[in-house]
Amino acid sequence: MRFLKWSVGLVLAFALAAFIAFRVKDPERRSINDEARKAAPGRFVRLSQGVTHYEIAGPDSGSVVVLAAAFSVPAYLSDSLYQGLADSGFRVIRFDYYGRGWSDRPDARYDLDTFVRQLDELLDSLRIGKPVNLGGLSFGAAIVTDFTAKHPDRVRSLIYVDPVFNTGRRLRKEERSWLAWSYHNVFQGGSEAMAQSQLDDFFHPERQPDWVARYKAGQQWKGTRESLRRTRVQIAVAPHQGDLIRQLGADPRPVLIVWGRQDSGAPFAESTALLAAMPRATLVPVDSAGHLPHIEQPRVVIPAVVSFLRGTGS
Repeated sequence: MRFLKWSVGLVLAFALAAFIAFRVKDPERRSINDEARKAAPGRFVRLSQGVTHYEIAGPDSGSVVVLAAAFSVPAYLSDSLYQGLADSGFRVIRFDYYGRGWSDRPDARYDLDTFVRQLDELLDSLRIGKPVNLGGLSFGAAIVTDFTAKHPDRVRSLIYVDPVFNTGRRLRKEERSWLAWSYHNVFQGGSEAMAQSQLDDFFHPERQPDWVARYKAGQQWKGTRESLRRTRVQIAVAPHQGDLIRQLGADPRPVLIVWGRQDSGAPFAESTALLAAMPRATLVPVDSAGHLPHIEQPRVVIPAVVSFLRGTGS
């Protein structure tokens, strides 16, 4: 009995020590709530799966442009494009997906249907009935592609910026469970590595001194890590979007593709296959730019997008 008591005691002590170590090292220490959101810019609306953070800029009378952000970086990813289009007379909307930025972290699947529903409900809440110009940055391209296929009457034109589509991926071992993912991120440096890797999106990362710090600010909210894991799981099991891309490519809806030539994550060479699937699309290659050409080369990207939108009669 004495041995059993000692064994149980050691196990409990080890568990307590592990719990304390986890809490000390875990960057997710704050809950996203009304008090925390007082520091946020923009506005909030409660949709069917939780509160969504969004921002609107530009004149009320302007043609509506909606910008969908990337896999894990929230709406601030579109900063230069968002403001540039607003200054050019467009009514621009951007929002944080569930699990990112200032939006809620619901107990959801975090698949494409989740984000498509969020965008659809957001447009309804803003009483936007006319078709919008829809832009997808990086993984946002997968979301706007799915949205357009499901709600074709809501989309006037498509803009892809260094698009990343759902083409399938192998799930890594640590992504298969909440426990393994938490251990990997907290004790094996996964969260820090993810933050530092955001600089890989730039051709000149040295020109973005605050980029990692901005990303880390989003890692403090409880539920962020798990929302990203669930999204990765859903990407791994979701259907390939090739057929949807070809379907949209056969439609007369205008499409603009902007792509940084030095993109290491979504190589510029992939634009050839996309143009083959969307032969009516217009491609704008951007020199001296990585995955985020609108940030590195705004003087090239913003006029190109404005010209495209005005050319469609927007």
